[in-house]
Amino acid sequence: MFASTVQLLPLAIVAGLLALLAISGLRSRGRQATEYGFAGGYVGRVGIGAAIASNWMSAASFLGLAGMFYLKGYFAMAFVVGWTGGYVLLLVLMATQIRRFGKYTAPDFVAFRYESEAARTVAAVIAILITVIYSVAQFRGIALLVSWLFGIAYIPAVIIGAALVVGFVIVSGTLGVARNQKLQYFTLIIAFILPLMLLTRKLGYFWLLPQIGYGSAITDLQQQFGFAWAQPFAGDSLFAWMAVCFSLMFGTAGLPHVLSRFYMVPGIRDARWGLVWGLFFIALIYWSAPAYGVLARLFEARAGIPFDLANPAMADMAVLSAAQHGGLPMWVTGLLAAGGISAAFYTVASLLLTGAASFSYDLYPRLIRPNATETDKVYAAKGFFPLLALVSLALALQPTTMMIAEIAALAFALAGNTIFPAFLLGIWWGRANAAGVISGMLAGVLITALPLLLGNSVPLLAKLLPVTSSAFLGAPLVVAIMITVSLLTAPPSIEIRTFLSRNVHECQED
Repeated sequence: MFASTVQLLPLAIVAGLLALLAISGLRSRGRQATEYGFAGGYVGRVGIGAAIASNWMSAASFLGLAGMFYLKGYFAMAFVVGWTGGYVLLLVLMATQIRRFGKYTAPDFVAFRYESEAARTVAAVIAILITVIYSVAQFRGIALLVSWLFGIAYIPAVIIGAALVVGFVIVSGTLGVARNQKLQYFTLIIAFILPLMLLTRKLGYFWLLPQIGYGSAITDLQQQFGFAWAQPFAGDSLFAWMAVCFSLMFGTAGLPHVLSRFYMVPGIRDARWGLVWGLFFIALIYWSAPAYGVLARLFEARAGIPFDLANPAMADMAVLSAAQHGGLPMWVTGLLAAGGISAAFYTVASLLLTGAASFSYDLYPRLIRPNATETDKVYAAKGFFPLLALVSLALALQPTTMMIAEIAALAFALAGNTIFPAFLLGIWWGRANAAGVISGMLAGVLITALPLLLGNSVPLLAKLLPVTSSAFLGAPLVVAIMITVSLLTAPPSIEIRTFLSRNVHECQED
């Protein structure tokens, strides 16, 4: 799709942006276990929102979402509605209540609420699995961009990208990753929207608000080339659309590195307003991604480039394709590449730090070294971080026909089938107990894995529980299992039920 040569100007822009963020990160480095991979300190309500949005501006949203619109048209709206709806669900049902528990990680919450170290272990292992799967999507996005920047093949690009991510975290420090996220977000939103304004202006559309102006491109695509981009369910069923939408919604509200944003904010209002700001910042991306997918298709159609439905890599690079085929200056394309690779860098760094924190805080001192000091935990986290990166790298090297957004959706399905039900019932139903949550989370892992293991041989299973969206039916089933097992076993202690009543449900806002 692109020339196999080094893109010098874009490469210089990418290097400059990453150097700026790394230098900024050198001002603060995490030395305590409570600083390594958790919320990263208080940065204000707007800062919390920017950090949430920065976490969210991953390869899946910066590249993958536009690619889904490029390839599947209206069907990709399920990703927008699902991811946005997940934050609304989080805002309404969980964000402020999570703050009232005052815990550091998702497994820490599960252990306290359900009074079970076994439940903590299961939740920690699941959090690490989610980290690995989601990181694979990020590494794929990084590899595609590195491949374009250096003009090299995909496999060496994955290896170089992974090395750069690990080196970036080592240089900038863990707190640098968290506290730089305001700067990163506003840099990325400029990198994403400015080229879109230039593209729509060049086409003669309403460029001041390109998120609205690209509607004319949809009409042109249909009238000139017969592509009904806005036709609902042209290639997939309503059930498939709903499955993706709700699976992503449940998964968003259960994603460990998203939930970590609410553990250490100083007040309940801060948690709520931080999420409101985050929704606004995220919406700017979601309003823009469909435009890139449409414009990439339109430019390619006008240039006579055949549409290849079976080439997910081409779809995932739709953002750069739109910029290049639209004839934008190379520095603008470089700005887009810098934004995409920075978004993937920060998201995968945050993911790997969260996974390392789950290991060092929830597994290492309880299963491996019971007398571990805070320093020991930090060393364990730092050692586990590159190990997680290596595992993610090995999986990213495997050939796949899945797009970036679809790989990410698998991680969301796992989170929706496990962590989300555990938090939902743990917050709002005092009768939920350890036996129920352990049974439910293990069932959720099985529900997520079954389509991968048996989907090809059992068509009905693949239809009801799609690989990328099994939480649509899976999450309600897990909730039912948790309720049933909890009712059949002993209730939680009076202390935890009193805590829920006084400190979570009836607590005044601060």
